Amino acid sequence: MRLISLALLGLSTASQAQTVTVSSPDGQLTVSINDDHALVQYQVSLAEQLIIAPSNLGMTFKRQAPFADGFKITNVNQSSHDSTWQQPWGEQQNIRDQHNALTLMLQSDDKKQGRYSVTFKVFNDGIGFRYEVPEQKGFDHSEITDELTEFAIADANQSTAWWIPARGWNRYEYVYNTTPLMQAAHVHTPFTFKTKNNVHVSIHEAALIDYAAMTLNQRRPGTFKADLTPWSDGIKVKKQGGFTTPWRTIQVAKQATGLLNSHLILNLNEPNKLGDVTWVNPGKYVGIWWGMHINENTWGSGDKHGATTKNTIEYMDFAAQYGFDGVLVEGWNIGWDGDWFFNGDVFKFDQAYPDFDIKAISEHGKKVGVKLIGHHETSGNVTNYRKQMPAAFELYNEAGVEQIKTGYVADGGNIKRVDEQGIVRKEWHDGQFMVNEYLYNVALAAKHKLSINTHEPIKDTGLRRTYPNWLAREGARGQEFNAWGTPPNPPEHAPMLAFTRMLAGPMDFTPGIFDMSFNGLGDKTNRPQTTLAKQLALYVVLYSPIQMAADLPKNYLAKPDAFQFIQDVPTDWQQSIALGGEVGDFVVFARKAKATERYNGDDWFLGAVSDEQAREVTVKLDFLDANRRYEAQIYRDGADAEWKQNPYDLVIEKRIVTAKESLILSLATSGGTAIRFKAL
Repeated sequence: MRLISLALLGLSTASQAQTVTVSSPDGQLTVSINDDHALVQYQVSLAEQLIIAPSNLGMTFKRQAPFADGFKITNVNQSSHDSTWQQPWGEQQNIRDQHNALTLMLQSDDKKQGRYSVTFKVFNDGIGFRYEVPEQKGFDHSEITDELTEFAIADANQSTAWWIPARGWNRYEYVYNTTPLMQAAHVHTPFTFKTKNNVHVSIHEAALIDYAAMTLNQRRPGTFKADLTPWSDGIKVKKQGGFTTPWRTIQVAKQATGLLNSHLILNLNEPNKLGDVTWVNPGKYVGIWWGMHINENTWGSGDKHGATTKNTIEYMDFAAQYGFDGVLVEGWNIGWDGDWFFNGDVFKFDQAYPDFDIKAISEHGKKVGVKLIGHHETSGNVTNYRKQMPAAFELYNEAGVEQIKTGYVADGGNIKRVDEQGIVRKEWHDGQFMVNEYLYNVALAAKHKLSINTHEPIKDTGLRRTYPNWLAREGARGQEFNAWGTPPNPPEHAPMLAFTRMLAGPMDFTPGIFDMSFNGLGDKTNRPQTTLAKQLALYVVLYSPIQMAADLPKNYLAKPDAFQFIQDVPTDWQQSIALGGEVGDFVVFARKAKATERYNGDDWFLGAVSDEQAREVTVKLDFLDANRRYEAQIYRDGADAEWKQNPYDLVIEKRIVTAKESLILSLATSGGTAIRFKAL
């Protein structure tokens, strides 16, 4: 198979039109780039079916001439790559990076508009492309005012899309919409859609560093244009000298599960830059957290203060008894009293309330073998946080803390930045300034051997490969919306997240609520709109290397049989396979435990969740190791289970199975099944 073809063979001068193509290793995906229009354009086909119609490339600047009209292909470089690399932790231990690549050098006819290149990498599961602007005269300082990148959907008027709005007040924390693609006006990525021929596609980006996040704006019907999140002064991106953009990614699959089994985003990120990361530890934790959301405790000081020495030690004892690695404590530091949401300047990150003795807690944690998990809420006042970060990290080093949950609670567009002149500026969570601020936090934490779990984050773009201490993030509607959200997360939310938000990377969703009735049952109250079995299945379906048992300890002790699955399920995996599913309807995952001190690496775990529809799903067990027998420890919805009035009907049973068999999973309304396959 020829990877590169020039439409005009032997003619490589800039004045003559060219078309260049590059295909995936399996020959199914093909990208064609041509310079026969005003702007250079690309298109994408799957097995000769057009997926992305001719779409523009380029960018514009405040001072320099745009990379727009009149650019021609002046040179073409091609390459192929096939290797396997290993994650220090993750949903898949070994990942194959197999792709064909093409780099196009572009320059205008008059050679007065600068030059740039575009590199395409084509994998079997999708493509990535990015711009590179080399060091050149006139580009010592660049201010990008627009990126002209387009994604013209070939069958837009017959496609279905699943999306959340971009540049809204609640960042990424919205319920997903299911609409005809033509109604998706301005959306965040990952942006998932299905064509009339049931080809599933997700547009996102990889390796977002020192650049503005890309949202997608549907200008002409069916054509989405890159809409970069601006600085407070309106400039999109500010650069010194030569630069490279993030990868623009298009994952393509003939079935919905193909998106879930893709490693495209990780493969487009740079390898680990931190060196030895044996200090980065996946695991499970409990915490002083849910009680605040259901009004049993408060973040602020007073009679109901949750973050006390007494409470924390009790949680540590519970964690030690049931095999948890850490205890998260929110509300321990000065600043939570009053209207902290609007006054993040009051937070002190190295000063505790009088009823929280961090030294005594640290000593108790050492004694029982449980780590304190730190928490830093900024309320979006990042200048205040940056000033205190070194002292805060040093305090955590002294206390034996290894992981920190950070928070940036503030309306979208309301991040508080104090500039060099002392003037307050308001920025977006996903603008270039905050992209760099989040990474600064992670990089500085790495110097202190601390890992970060970011809430109210910049979206994940695979940087956990480059910075393995960036364990997880939020970036979607999590469990807390079930306590007070209007409305709470609907039954379709989990199977929707699997095919949308989770394509970006791990999410700290905080599953495992056992008491659904803290506000009463039914569908008119704030509560998890799931069965108990579904809460268990979330530990397998929604991947994170740090999973929380989010409910109160007393609620786990009230249901010890169900609690056993949370104790058994690991968070670090040797292999993960999506076995079935449709976007927003249902999803089935199987994952094999990674060999660690706690796990022998032989057991498999399965999670299946459904939307508001009850359904039966047949699952072949051929993912199990051949010639082995397993004890299937099954936690499933009972015959009378349904999420509104009878969420607790749970059947726990055991049976011997092999890879030659199949199981029929009966999922209740908003139900689930969780299984441990224990190797015999």
